[in-house]
Amino acid sequence: MGPAELLRALGFNVYFPENHGAMLGATRMATDLIPLANARGFSPDICSYLTSDIGSYIKGASPLQKMNLPGPPKADVLVFNTNQCRDVKDWFQFYAREWNVPCLGIHTPRAISELSDSMVEDVTRQTEALVEPLEKVAGTKLDTARLRETVGLSKQCTELWKQVLEAAANVPSPITFFDGTIQMGPAVVLRGTPDAVDYYRTLVAELKQRVSDGVPAVEGERFRIYWEGMPIWGKLSALSAQFAELKACVVASTYCNSWVFEALDPADPFRSMARAYSSIFICRSDDYKEKYIEQMAARYKVNGILYHDSKTCPNNSNCRYEMPQRLQKKLGKPFLIVNGDLNDLRLYSEEQTRTNIEAFVEQLAEA
Repeated sequence: MGPAELLRALGFNVYFPENHGAMLGATRMATDLIPLANARGFSPDICSYLTSDIGSYIKGASPLQKMNLPGPPKADVLVFNTNQCRDVKDWFQFYAREWNVPCLGIHTPRAISELSDSMVEDVTRQTEALVEPLEKVAGTKLDTARLRETVGLSKQCTELWKQVLEAAANVPSPITFFDGTIQMGPAVVLRGTPDAVDYYRTLVAELKQRVSDGVPAVEGERFRIYWEGMPIWGKLSALSAQFAELKACVVASTYCNSWVFEALDPADPFRSMARAYSSIFICRSDDYKEKYIEQMAARYKVNGILYHDSKTCPNNSNCRYEMPQRLQKKLGKPFLIVNGDLNDLRLYSEEQTRTNIEAFVEQLAEA
């Protein structure tokens, strides 16, 4: 969730540890690796992306090795943005100490209601301040034309990714939230490249054809659900199958929409990157978040909202301060809170969750 465009324009090969963390969760390696980071001094209560990834580093085990790659690369420089949480900074600083390399960052305001010009100006200046130390590591000067081109490619990527997600507004939906967690890969790790743009052009065309042909993602779709919060990476397949069996389609989420950066503008790269990366859902106020979810519920014609209370991700668990109750009163739609975690499956009860989802869908049928 930071200025990947700046790094690409300077010729860096950009690697995202968060993506590796999600891979560790999806491959169910995380639960065995987290205790290794805990033993090193990282609390079991902090981000399980962080503890999974550092555990992976300590053990030297990664799903990348199944792809004939040695594992995550050693970085020449680490660049963070605190728009998500403080954990990213602490995570990257661990590697900076391990490898004795620079760790640079942007400190974004949190709980933002309206993004003011002064906030954008502050983040713009912080982003510009990255240029000189990054040039030193890269051994080259920033080419402004190349930066504009890279931001332009990210802009195209984000516009196409939004079209992918908005295809789910159709009834029946041609795509689910679970599909989105996989299809969002290029928007996350290939922003600023032609590859991401090409990928989403192909996907948009396929989804338009599915809509035209009336091909549903969930056969016999009866109910439409909004997913609020992090995915439960190790249970994507099981949850997808259960909702399909119940003829319930999870059509939209704030998580997948987090990689829609509409403010990007190649004509004003630094300021637009600052605005785009400071506008994301996770760093906004509850008032803003409620309005956003209300609009999404209407846009996607949902029957109910599922909130994932992710134990180690309080920054992206939005059910702890009465928001579900306030939105239910406002929208008149049932909600369910699922207790779990993004990576640590020791914090997730499959039996309890399955039963609760069945009861939730029964509730939707009666509404």
